[in-house]
Amino acid sequence: MIAEALRTWRTRRRVSQLELAARAGTTQRHVSFIESGRSAPGRSMIIRLAESLEVPIRERNELLLAAGFAPAYPHGDLDGPELRTVRAALDRVLHGHLPYPAVVVDRHGDLVAANAGFDAITRGVTPSLLAAPVSVPRILLHPEGLAPRIVNLAQWAWHVIDRVRAESERNPSDRLARLAEELAGYAPPRQVPQDHLGFAVPLRLRTAGHELRLVTTLTHFGTATDVTVAELRLEAFLPADDATAAALNDLAAAR
Repeated sequence: MIAEALRTWRTRRRVSQLELAARAGTTQRHVSFIESGRSAPGRSMIIRLAESLEVPIRERNELLLAAGFAPAYPHGDLDGPELRTVRAALDRVLHGHLPYPAVVVDRHGDLVAANAGFDAITRGVTPSLLAAPVSVPRILLHPEGLAPRIVNLAQWAWHVIDRVRAESERNPSDRLARLAEELAGYAPPRQVPQDHLGFAVPLRLRTAGHELRLVTTLTHFGTATDVTVAELRLEAFLPADDATAAALNDLAAAR
């Protein structure tokens, strides 16, 4: 039911009816009537309310369907002709990030594409973890993945787990919630160092005789109107020091 669904999203975002009305360009009275079922919102009003609540576009389509309207946002195939230019752009970004590792993942953290730098640091991971669908968070924290080579696993693992949990709470997903619980089972007890500054420390990863110190960046398509594209995330690993930059260059040259 559209009334209940909109009320649930507003509650989840911790937004009052008055604030939502101001964001969407309507009145608190109208929002109240919609949420109580006394007023049936039109297609454009549903889109405005959903946009104001930062509802993912996949779920915006579901809201429209619940109200009896056709979906507004296409759901393309990244390997199909309609998204060929997007795929080509992603491939250029991945290649341009070399020799540093980078991946593209979907909303569940499953691998969509990776560059040779990521292949280099995941060399030696058990083959079962590299069978599709490949979960990047699982590769990072699984005992047969990168976890044995992560020097600061007790701190860095919880950075990954907390991020997965936060995403599963903000945009509810049973699959992400299950993944977070699985990852927590692999992680050592949470440790907060005395000099903790409130943000994730660099990933310290042993590989090929080096200790790599890597920081990560996350990028997404902020103006995407296609469900597939909107759910993509580019995660790029950057060297935190000159020694790591040199080591990554050496790894690339050795391929």
